[in-house]
Amino acid sequence: MAQPESAKHVLLRFAPMIYGPTVLFALGEGAVIPLIPILAVGLGADLALSGLIASMLVIGQLCGNIPAGWLVARIGERLTMAGAGTFALVGVVGLVFSPSLGVLGASVFIIGLCAAAFGLARHAFMTTRVPLPFRARALALLGGSFRLGMFVGPFLAAVLLSVTGTSASAAWCFAVCLVASVLLVLLGPDPERAVQQTEAEAHLTRPLSQFPADTGQPITGSIRLPGEPQPPAGVFRTMVRHRRVLSRLGLAAASLSALRSARQVVLPLWGLSLGLDATSISLVVGIAGAIDFALFYASGQIMDRFGRLWASLPAMLLMGAGFLALAFTHDADDAAMWFAMLAAVIGVGNGLSSGILMTLGADVAPQHDPAPFLGSWRTLTDAGGATAPVIFSALAAVSTLSIATGAIGGIALLGALGFWRWVPMFVSRTPRN
Repeated sequence: MAQPESAKHVLLRFAPMIYGPTVLFALGEGAVIPLIPILAVGLGADLALSGLIASMLVIGQLCGNIPAGWLVARIGERLTMAGAGTFALVGVVGLVFSPSLGVLGASVFIIGLCAAAFGLARHAFMTTRVPLPFRARALALLGGSFRLGMFVGPFLAAVLLSVTGTSASAAWCFAVCLVASVLLVLLGPDPERAVQQTEAEAHLTRPLSQFPADTGQPITGSIRLPGEPQPPAGVFRTMVRHRRVLSRLGLAAASLSALRSARQVVLPLWGLSLGLDATSISLVVGIAGAIDFALFYASGQIMDRFGRLWASLPAMLLMGAGFLALAFTHDADDAAMWFAMLAAVIGVGNGLSSGILMTLGADVAPQHDPAPFLGSWRTLTDAGGATAPVIFSALAAVSTLSIATGAIGGIALLGALGFWRWVPMFVSRTPRN
């Protein structure tokens, strides 16, 4: 009988095909994101239009999740990741040689589409191949790999810009990262083959008692052995079949994504409203980001050892308390100190949430064909992240910054209530069939 794999062995097995390409893709994407508004302004866009063009990346991700689910179900995770990385090169070339704002916007949209397909393919692969006892740690490490690339990418872009003096250097850096990630996916060791070989050997040694008994009745259809994958159900049929979990736990997950997105807008604007200089604001946000990054693997450990709720609920409560407390400190005598301290609290909460969205999506997805479901799941969470800055900006425009910040804290508390209510209802310790 085969011995159970250790967590270290499982995580190392996925490094060449999953973690390595994820770091490379995120590194290149992180390097090019600050470049997009600069390119738009260079083509004649004002600040509002340059912001719209930059947002095409998020719009592309929103539009790409559901088609990516269909694609993964048809051609598999490996080919989808390689195809997304290759097609993203078209977007990179468009960034460098865009003759107009329309072409630039379309290029950014293509990169967003490819990012959605790349992310969903690796998510689906991990869902079906990582053993349940290690799932949260594996997906938290995946989230940490992405955060590492996005964190280092802008610094790499700054170095390239200072050395070359041209903004196109960051785009070419993205192209190099894409080529390297595609080569890793296609030429690196394939963990799926090793797993399939192990499963085939286990199938050959399976006791006869586990096979269907011969009843003597005539066969009128194909025989599906226990554990054999079922045919794919399709994207929209999967959405309808799982509408209950999507409309409940999916909305709670969207609220977490909204908080993550809102903090990137709230904290810099709060520092500006206090009159802090750019260096001080960057320092506070950077420290909060470092705390966030340092906790990503701890989140996976907590979820695997104690359950998903033990990470999701504290994360939401910490971020909610941080935003709500921040809303009452704007006019305090030590407002800058409170800003730094509460930004760190929000960073701790966000760090504890690392990998939660992917883990919960993997937990509630059909194990035999997760990609169509994950397309809907990721669309919901990405929509939460896309709408939060808009809601915050609209509230700040019609009221005050403090009220808008408090509203974000209220969303966190509602999301915490949703996790508390629906995680025990939908998430079990065994995979769904």
